[in-house]
This record gives sequence, structure tokens and C-alpha cells, in this order.
Amino acid sequence: DEPFAALDEITRFRLNNDLLALWQSLDKTVVFVTHSVFESVYLSQRIVVMTRRPGRVFAELAIDAPYPRDERFRTSAEYAGYCRRVSEALARASGATDEP
Repeated sequence: DEPFAALDEITRFRLNNDLLALWQSLDKTVVFVTHSVFESVYLSQRIVVMTRRPGRVFAELAIDAPYPRDERFRTSAEYAGYCRRVSEALARASGATDEP
């Protein structure tokens, strides 16, 4: 649960890249829990947004960006768009907005 939460951003970015490389080399499924919208978009093929207690699946979002991902992706309009979609889903899941 949130293994990179207490790290500085540079170390966190490096470990994100290491995790992606490990995932690609092992070809295994990884379930990664984070509260960071940016980290979730960078690492994921699919993001599951949960409601507050009781935790239920509120939304699933596909991240269709190709791998390998790097700083070009992290600074792209595509990445920003995915981050916006995830942020909006989180806001709806928490009841912060009345939008469907």
C-alpha cells in the first residue's frame, strides 16, 4: 500500500521507472495502490477508482499510452488529459461534484 508515498519526487520517479522495467521483464500482473493521480497514470494500464468506506469500485479508466514511458510522456498533453480524467473520477467518487 503506497510504497513510494514518503519519498522525494526524484527518487519516486526513478523507482517508478524501475518498477515499470521490472514489470516488463517479468511479465507479471502488478496491483499498485497509490493516492497519487500522477503516479497512477504514469504506471498503469488500468486505474480503478474506489469510493470511501465501504470501498467499492466507482470507475475504471484505461490508460492506453504505449510503453516504455518516460519523461516525454510525463510532460505530454496526453498525460495531462489522463490525469484530468482520473482527478475528475476521484472528485465524483468522493461526492465532491454532482456530475455523473
